[in-house]
Amino acid sequence: MADADRSALVEGAAGARDGVDEQALEEVVRFTSDLIRIDTSNGGDGDCRERPAAEYAAALLAEAGIEPTLLERVPGRTNVVARYPGGDPSAPALLLHGHLDVVPARPADWSVHPFSGEVRDGVVWGRGAVDMKDMDAMILATVRRWARDGVRPRRDVVIAFTADEEASAADGAGFLADRHADLFEGCTEGVSECGAYTFHDGRGTQIYPIGAGERGTAWVRLTARGRAGHGSKINHANAVTRLAAAITRIGDHAWPVRLTPTVRASLTALGALYGLDADPGAPDFDVDAYLDALGPAAALVAPVVRNSTNPTVLNAGYKVNVIPGEATALVDGRCLPGTEEEFRDTLDTLTGPEVSWEFHHREIPLQSPVDTPLYARMRAALEEAAPEARVVPFMMSGGTDAKHFSRLGITGYGFTPLRLPPGYDYGALFHGVDERVPVDALHFGVEVLDRFLRTA
Repeated sequence: MADADRSALVEGAAGARDGVDEQALEEVVRFTSDLIRIDTSNGGDGDCRERPAAEYAAALLAEAGIEPTLLERVPGRTNVVARYPGGDPSAPALLLHGHLDVVPARPADWSVHPFSGEVRDGVVWGRGAVDMKDMDAMILATVRRWARDGVRPRRDVVIAFTADEEASAADGAGFLADRHADLFEGCTEGVSECGAYTFHDGRGTQIYPIGAGERGTAWVRLTARGRAGHGSKINHANAVTRLAAAITRIGDHAWPVRLTPTVRASLTALGALYGLDADPGAPDFDVDAYLDALGPAAALVAPVVRNSTNPTVLNAGYKVNVIPGEATALVDGRCLPGTEEEFRDTLDTLTGPEVSWEFHHREIPLQSPVDTPLYARMRAALEEAAPEARVVPFMMSGGTDAKHFSRLGITGYGFTPLRLPPGYDYGALFHGVDERVPVDALHFGVEVLDRFLRTA
């Protein structure tokens, strides 16, 4: 990046911004760009190597006098953990975590090379710009600024940069939780991705959802067996036909509404913004009519009022005139807290007697309370920096590393603050083409993260 480009990154940000100095504003952009340029694509096949990104982050911590520990279950799948001391030894510690891996990207599909980290027209481009090398950079810029000025947050802050979040997390947060729990001693709450960003409702309201729950991961493998034979003969024990019938039933299934406390809180908060009187806790509550009345804001809640099962992969056969004896499929299932038994029973019914199923990968659902001092502090930090913000809790349709850290008794929240202009579809940028983040959004993120963490 040329010196002129770097100067432009902090243009208009003369002096400190509520305690965040110009160096922090420059660093958050540079670190985001540098991390994007380190290709940590994780296709789920074990070939990813996060070590270069981990070494980059560890060097920045060490340079600031913050001692990092590098940990691996498998060579090259590197995690970084460090602890920044707080000013109140009696206060519980807070976990601040971000993953270093990204999903793959095909350069031919992009306007800008996905691993260029190019800064153009006030925007940082590349894979990981929002998922989630931006947050990694915010963490680094914030704690380095604290170290420069001798700032002590109220609580110890444990910093973790993890591997393998985009697959099973077996080499990342799962490994850390299982084998290095001592590094997280005293942590009661954690903060990471997927929350505190601007959602524009198209009607002038700027909503900032804070993540307070996640659906569980229930990836399922189906196996249909039948009688192998010649393709020209009638075969009523065709494995492909049996699998196709089960897949159709699963894909067409209308899952019933199941409103968790987090989702009810989200519906209530959104309804208050639009003057809706219905009570999400009432027995006759019509969630679909309520979602219609919310308009575009319904996108924040619609994916999490039910479980879901989406068939994604089919495998069968090897020649057009040979009926295979076996056919398999993968289904991306997601389940809400308290619905795991219902999910299993429903799959038993939908697959039927001729198709078996098993969990291909499974992680628990989560929900976090929204009436806590930590949630109040997150909300206050957003409203102080963005008075126009309308903060609501929400449940994520997918999952994060918070699932693994929950095994250590750590309550997780999604809080990666970004003030985004209209037209930025934050959700669509995750795993999407032309992933990018505005420089101004990164500056806002560092400001809010600093405000929040110092008094959390």
